[in-house]
Amino acid sequence: MDIYILVGIVIFLALGFDFINGFHDTANAIATSVSTRALSPRLAIVVASVMNFVGAMLFTGIAKTIGGKIADPSKLGTPDHPIGVYVVIATLLGAIIWNLLTWWVGIPSSSSHALIGALTGAVVSAAGLSAINSSGFIDIIKALILSPLIAFTGGFIVMWILKQIFAKSSPHQVNKMFRSGQVLTAAFQSFTHGTNDAQKAMGIITFALVTAGLQDNTDHIPLWVKVSAATAMALGTSIGGWKIIKTMGTKIFKIEPINGFAADITSATVILTATLTHLPVSTTHVITSSILGVGSAKRFSAVKWGLAGRIVISWVITIPITMILAALIYQVIALFE
Repeated sequence: MDIYILVGIVIFLALGFDFINGFHDTANAIATSVSTRALSPRLAIVVASVMNFVGAMLFTGIAKTIGGKIADPSKLGTPDHPIGVYVVIATLLGAIIWNLLTWWVGIPSSSSHALIGALTGAVVSAAGLSAINSSGFIDIIKALILSPLIAFTGGFIVMWILKQIFAKSSPHQVNKMFRSGQVLTAAFQSFTHGTNDAQKAMGIITFALVTAGLQDNTDHIPLWVKVSAATAMALGTSIGGWKIIKTMGTKIFKIEPINGFAADITSATVILTATLTHLPVSTTHVITSSILGVGSAKRFSAVKWGLAGRIVISWVITIPITMILAALIYQVIALFE
């Protein structure tokens, strides 16, 4: 098949992944503000869409990490035999299938885990374990594991401090004040989501461009790639993911404005720190963990740990399942090369 057609398929799938990521993961960013009625659902989606686009346009470090840290795209075939392009197609199909499945059942699974797991599985299926950059892969896995732990701890600490400060204040006045504050934290949360998540699609498109011989390396992210990925995520955000909003905003524990503020400010800070250090993290994991940390500080027994356990299980299984799924998809594609 013509290399330009193959790259066109990659771009279509990558923007589709980004669109799905928008309504799948951005639900997490606005769940607390919607559940406490700090923002109406419609206004929350508008704010999230705009801030996601702005965040996506301002950074490229994550895109470069995804584009070249797991595997070197220049070593995956040639323009005449573009193994790497087929790898990217298998990666995106595997990640999209998993994202749609978890969205359908309302589980806040991680698009980041899905993409990284799928890319790893497809690369191994195409070129063996030796094609994986082990140090880069381990760095990414460390960030994915540590960031939820940091978010949980941070959420607990922030909520504990706020409880001490406002212990003798009127609950009505406290909720009124923090409900207003949640407008800002929801915007901040959506901005940081754009800085980290939208870049993953940028990185995977750049990966395909390099392996197809249309670009020399992954150090440069073309402007059209940035704009198209940011736009796709903003459009996906505008659709909303109400099943996931319901899970995040109401089913883990009863969130009040002060809790939502604490969770939002914690998770947004963790995500932005990861972006500045060029490490892709799961915004889903970070946001969920901060909510769990805040709930634990409020009252440990208030958290529905059974649901939390099911969410954690989905986190653990995402990478191995998407690895296997993408590996199988690549083998099917290879039959028709």
